[in-house]
Amino acid sequence: MSRGLVKFCCLCALMVGALGPVSARGEVRLPALLSGNMVLQRDMPVRIWGWAEPGEKVAVRIAGQEAVAATAADGKWAVSLEPMPAGGPMPMIVEGQNRLTIDNVLIGEVWVCSGQSNMKFALRRAENGRDEAAAADFPRIRLFTVERAVAQQPQDDCQGRWVVCSPDSAGEFSAVGYFFGRQLHEQLDVPVGLIHASSCCTATIQTFMSRSALAADPEFAAVLEDMAELVATYEHGEPGSVSEATLARWRQAVAKARAEGKQPPPKPEANTDWYLGRNPPTGLFNGLIAPLTAFPIRGVIWYQGGSNVNEPTLYRRLLPAMIRDWRSQWGQGDFPFLFAQMANFQRRPHAPYQSKRAELREAQLMALSVPATGMAVTIDIGHPKRVYPPNKLDVGRRLALAAAKIAYGQDVAYSGPIYHSMNIEDGQVRIRFDHAAGGLTTADGGPPSAFAIAGPDRRFVEAEAAIDGQTVLVRSARVREPVAVRYGWADSPSCNLYNAAGLPASPFRTDDWPRVEADR
Repeated sequence: MSRGLVKFCCLCALMVGALGPVSARGEVRLPALLSGNMVLQRDMPVRIWGWAEPGEKVAVRIAGQEAVAATAADGKWAVSLEPMPAGGPMPMIVEGQNRLTIDNVLIGEVWVCSGQSNMKFALRRAENGRDEAAAADFPRIRLFTVERAVAQQPQDDCQGRWVVCSPDSAGEFSAVGYFFGRQLHEQLDVPVGLIHASSCCTATIQTFMSRSALAADPEFAAVLEDMAELVATYEHGEPGSVSEATLARWRQAVAKARAEGKQPPPKPEANTDWYLGRNPPTGLFNGLIAPLTAFPIRGVIWYQGGSNVNEPTLYRRLLPAMIRDWRSQWGQGDFPFLFAQMANFQRRPHAPYQSKRAELREAQLMALSVPATGMAVTIDIGHPKRVYPPNKLDVGRRLALAAAKIAYGQDVAYSGPIYHSMNIEDGQVRIRFDHAAGGLTTADGGPPSAFAIAGPDRRFVEAEAAIDGQTVLVRSARVREPVAVRYGWADSPSCNLYNAAGLPASPFRTDDWPRVEADR
């Protein structure tokens, strides 16, 4: 694997240490997630945790429940609350040597919204975003944005706060997350909590995975070896040393802590400056995701892929591995994991051709083999000049449809047509689809476009296509003996095939011929 995977930069990065929260001796403390305006997951045991003096007894009271725990030698405590139905607002009391009152708590549905820039894309920047934000008066939707943090080790806390969804707060929140949560709230009529934990710029999927998940696969683990080498040879410090810049920041932190009567941070180990301005493997998992894994959730929505476009074959294993990794970290079983497929981008091609973006979409499509997953196809709502397309409403809506079916068991059409099988019939190919109930249609009323066909010579040409009920017939006078069909196999294809529910078909291919990546 290329070392370039770990040598990518992002000026907005923030380095954090492996320190837990610091406060006066003996005080009961809570992580940022457990704070006023929060939403706790309904109908599921809820873990409440924090820090206090070793041996100190801590009591948690909410909705007629009380749970008590003794603080362990490491200063940590945790209690488990019985499942609660949707409701609130209500207070939660946490009491040890001091008393904390957490106000305005709701019980409802909690979802994590994660990925890279298309998930981070703010509502105010989206199509009609300012009008949408101005109308975002939903007091039973609560928003929590995890401040971006890169860390070498998994963190047990993060920076952020819960806010009530309002015209003042919604504009800076994830547009996809907001539209997803709004639709859930309107359909379920229960409180919804959205935890936004994404990163801009060049965030590969490897940076969202734990060290154990990467180390479990020899091909994934190569990136960890590159990371270790970079740490050891960082230009501002010798192997095993601490750079002067790191020491200077540490001395400032010590002086500040002592002036405030707080415990000073320990001296940093080895050099970690190379993390500043980068998204290294495991870094965003440690800083953004690990602090969330003790907080019960209903599921995850995920929008990422662009930074892995040069390794689509590996992504076939990376995405399922990350899904399994997160489910293991939360320890809740196979919670719903819903993701957006990569949108169309750049100019439309004049003829069928090879495309790494198409291969990455194929890798995302293949992840549907993992249980309790769903995919929002976005091949019709991209932008030729903007890698971050402004139409986030349809992305959130389609993810919410997948949630309605997969998380809540509703009888809804939640996916566009997905390729199932093919048959060759008298010089043409019949394509069958899943999720084609009610028949197929096109957005413009014309014949299906973006189909290509090839014979034994494996040379694809543009094809004619016609809808026949729940199937599509594909042919070309230039290919007398067809053997393979592709649909939407380009960076920015002109796709127009939908099902009766108005959901677009995913790009696909019927062949397994060598890919661009393999031909490099």
